[in-house]
Order: sequence, then structure tokens, then C-alpha cells
Amino acid sequence: MTIEDKLLSTRFVVDSQNPHITLNTLLCATCREAPCINVCPAQCYRREEERMVFSWENCLECGSCRVVCVADAIEWNYPRGGVGVCYRFG
Repeated sequence: MTIEDKLLSTRFVVDSQNPHITLNTLLCATCREAPCINVCPAQCYRREEERMVFSWENCLECGSCRVVCVADAIEWNYPRGGVGVCYRFG
């Protein structure tokens, strides 16, 4: 089973008012390596010109991005109850 197949077996309840991850874009701009792009299994990070963009709506809440961020630019909090990722098939 590919990662794409596994992503299709998850459900996301988006909390559009309270993202659980926020980026300090000033610190992101100093990072040339951007390991968050490579480590995110849901491909939530991307660069647009010199700016990092994050889409929390499909985040798997694994926390990998926070661990590998060399600029300490990611603030990660658990989503409030009832929202976020819901794994359907384990």
C-alpha cells in the first residue's frame, strides 16, 4: 500500500479557526534546507518563491516537521478535541 493509498483512508475534521501548527515566516525565510518539505508524509509544506506555505488541513499530526525544523520556526499544538485527523483503518 502506498502512502497515497493510506492518506485516502484517513478523514480530516478541519478546525479552520484554530490551526494547530503556525509558522514563524521570518525564521522560515532564513532556512535554506527546508527539511520540513521532505519529512512531511502528507506534503503539507511547500515553498512559494522565498516564502514557506503550510496547509494544516491535511496534516497527519505526526510532529515530524517540528522535530526536523532547524530554525525552530514551527509552533505545534495538539488540536482541540473532536477536530484534526481521524484514522479510519488504523
